[in-house]
Amino acid sequence: MIESYPFYLAGKPIHRDEKLKVLCKARGELVAEVSLATGEDLLDALNAGSSHAAEATLPAWRRQEILIELSRAIADCREDFAQALCLEAGKPIRDARVEVDRAVETFRVAGEEAVRMSGEWMPLEYSPASEGMQGLIRRFPAGLCAQITPFNFPLNLAAHKIGPAIAVGNPFILKPASSTPITALMLGEVLSTFDLPEGMFSILPLKRMEAERLASDARVKHLSFTGSPEVGWRLKANSGRAKVSLELGGNAACVVDADTNLDFAADRITTGAFYQSGQSCISVQRVFVHADIYEDLRDRLVSKARGLKAGEPMEEDTYLGPLITEADAERVKSWIDEAVDGGATLLCGGERKGPWVNASWLEDVPKELSLSCREVFGPVAILEPYTDFKSVIARVNDSDFGLQAGIFTKNLDRAHYAFEHCEVGGVIIGDIPSLRVDAMPYGGVKDSGEGREGLRFAMEEMSDSRIMLMRGVGRL
Repeated sequence: MIESYPFYLAGKPIHRDEKLKVLCKARGELVAEVSLATGEDLLDALNAGSSHAAEATLPAWRRQEILIELSRAIADCREDFAQALCLEAGKPIRDARVEVDRAVETFRVAGEEAVRMSGEWMPLEYSPASEGMQGLIRRFPAGLCAQITPFNFPLNLAAHKIGPAIAVGNPFILKPASSTPITALMLGEVLSTFDLPEGMFSILPLKRMEAERLASDARVKHLSFTGSPEVGWRLKANSGRAKVSLELGGNAACVVDADTNLDFAADRITTGAFYQSGQSCISVQRVFVHADIYEDLRDRLVSKARGLKAGEPMEEDTYLGPLITEADAERVKSWIDEAVDGGATLLCGGERKGPWVNASWLEDVPKELSLSCREVFGPVAILEPYTDFKSVIARVNDSDFGLQAGIFTKNLDRAHYAFEHCEVGGVIIGDIPSLRVDAMPYGGVKDSGEGREGLRFAMEEMSDSRIMLMRGVGRL
């Protein structure tokens, strides 16, 4: 890694005197300084991006070629990207490599989708007045995209916004999270070596006020934001006529039916609850277990949680890295204490050391307390027994959020009941709600947001349909 990073304005590296300091999340040491873009830089990026949008787009084969080249370039620098993630995000090195591999796949599949954008022929002879009419429907680039990414998956979530934009042919301006901008700027460095049209991309670390200006500028045709509900809904309210995609988090529920393989469920739920120290929008937070197997599964989960190592992210056997800030760790600890004071039982964990919180399970948590009704974004999950399947699905829905739910059951009727009645964007049968295949549609309802990511589905969000109506064509 280098000590100072430029940002990228219309594809060119720019250094500025004002710097953003990026700290190692485990040790608090300075990792690097990043040039901070000014309001004038943002204006230049908006002008360049809107000018590019007005020009002819790249042909599909070239967009595919760019994305495949980008995928290969990241794979070639896999360890560099992984170590950057480890330092800037506090992500354990094994998990960091997984994120790099996912980004490689995300860009590769985006390249495949770039040449698959198809349309529709529509017959229109619905009445004598429309006899001889037919339509051709195609999708066209929406225009300049504004993209704002969070700290928890700074590489792959950037890929989920950049990949579809390039695949469609949209210019974009990406604003990475201030605490984790390095891997996004490394992407910019790679893209800057490609032969791209001027103005096709900018990657700008920005202050909050400038980021809100980006989201509300009239030249922006599509806004994609991943982050907190408070910020996301405010940006949408100020976004004017732009199309908006929001991914705003959740407090994902998991239901474990009595017919479940407990060894498998315990392994998967442990992963879902504590992977990346719970700093994931689809982290397992609420687990409802059938009363017949409740004690058995509870004991397995507690035993596994106690065996997870918290420590230095660069060490290969570390499972729990630090939370993004010590203040976040203090908040998570305060929510645990609030639950215990409210009558909950702490089964394991509950301790904090600096930015680390050890893996924690609680039961009997009142549903009005923060650990149950808010997004904890930390290595904490709660258990609750149930007896009736319909009632437990109602408990899954008893939330302001609705991103994904996991249902462990071998009963086909119950699986379909959950699919039809869970108020979420995705129902995962036979596994945890934390499961995401990067090509699938991904997004939620209620306070979890609106719109969908997932390459082909994000491409639809970033494009507009247009019909060419033809009368009498093909009639001699």
